[in-house]
Amino acid sequence: MADHELAIETRSATGKGVARKLRATGLIPGIFYGGGSDPQPVQLNARDLVRLLETSSAGINTLIDLKGAGLDGKVVLVKELQRDPVNGAALHADFYAVDVDRTVTVDVPVHLEGTAIGVKMGGIVDHALREIELECLPRAIPEELRIDVSALELGDSLHVRDIPLPPGVEVLTDLDLAVVSVVAPRVEEEAAPAEGEEAAEGEEAAEGGEAAAEGAGAEGKSDED
Repeated sequence: MADHELAIETRSATGKGVARKLRATGLIPGIFYGGGSDPQPVQLNARDLVRLLETSSAGINTLIDLKGAGLDGKVVLVKELQRDPVNGAALHADFYAVDVDRTVTVDVPVHLEGTAIGVKMGGIVDHALREIELECLPRAIPEELRIDVSALELGDSLHVRDIPLPPGVEVLTDLDLAVVSVVAPRVEEEAAPAEGEEAAEGEEAAEGGEAAAEGAGAEGKSDED
């Protein structure tokens, strides 16, 4: 059994029209698959699912016991939660059945700890890789991976291979990828004038000098007269 339960119902109809009607009542469509079973359409309370994931320390990697739709006792992970791009409301959920005795592949967030030495030298922390792909047993999925950046100086980086892992967890992400670096801030250079502009400015200056010289000569001649 998992630590969290979620009530679901069988969904007999499919299609965009059905999905819109469900969402209007506070429900969303979903699909259950995996574990050797045929994919099964389901429906559930959107608020219940969002609250469960937000209150669980494991977030999207929370193990969930399904209740209802003939799936009682099935342990699942939310493999994908589609959200509205504007308001963030849940739109559709994919539930993947897992065997707690067999490994699964998951993405786990990376959390940075400490203040890098390089920041005190004027550098900026570039957190390039925010999730790491891991393989492990469902109950061994870490909530997050913590990495200490306090020793990083300007120009230093930490890579996937530098992340400490719990026992029984294997990394699938490329070990040579940089997770975090301390870089110098970008200095915007003043835009240099184009060659045409430089030539035009030079011609204008030359013309101005010639005009001034001619004016001076004319004044001198007038004085002499």
